[in-house]
Amino acid sequence: MYPQLRKMSTQQIVSLDFDGYAIGGLGVGETKEMMHEIIAVTVPLIPANKPRYLMGVGTPQDLLECIRKGIDIFDCVMPTRHARTGMLFTSFGSLVIKNAEYTDDPRPIDPECGCYTCKYYSRAYLRHLFMAKEILSARLNTIHNLYYYLNLMKEIREAIQKDSLDDYCYEFYEKQKTTSITNERTTRSLYLVNQ
Repeated sequence: MYPQLRKMSTQQIVSLDFDGYAIGGLGVGETKEMMHEIIAVTVPLIPANKPRYLMGVGTPQDLLECIRKGIDIFDCVMPTRHARTGMLFTSFGSLVIKNAEYTDDPRPIDPECGCYTCKYYSRAYLRHLFMAKEILSARLNTIHNLYYYLNLMKEIREAIQKDSLDDYCYEFYEKQKTTSITNERTTRSLYLVNQ
């Protein structure tokens, strides 16, 4: 968490001319502010034609914000681990399938999702599987979360190709009804701050 040491390390590693570069130590309890500060220090030092890999970071919001800062590749257990604990990612935010409100809910996890789970299973049935500790619950939830993440990255790539990433970000936050990195600003403020 020392920007000067990060700069030194990045400059030395880049001098070795690897095929790509990893940035680590930002997904194990550090604050969002610290993560963004270190990314701002290191990314400009990495050649733009080499992949930039951010290790262990993975909320949908983190992916979006870090891509905007120049990160290309991510890895994280979040989609699968959260699936096993009943947290599902959707186009409108996260959904915890074990909540009683889904006991009789006939809708799919996310009406906008095209995954196998959303096509064939209701929230009520998925809740039943989870509460019964049925192994199928973890499998169906994982299928959904992985599909969500793959689709999110596809949409971000398309937005980048169309040079409309800022518009995509604004729509993403509006739809998710989430707030900024610090959870203190409004959606509109986050969009403006990141301009």
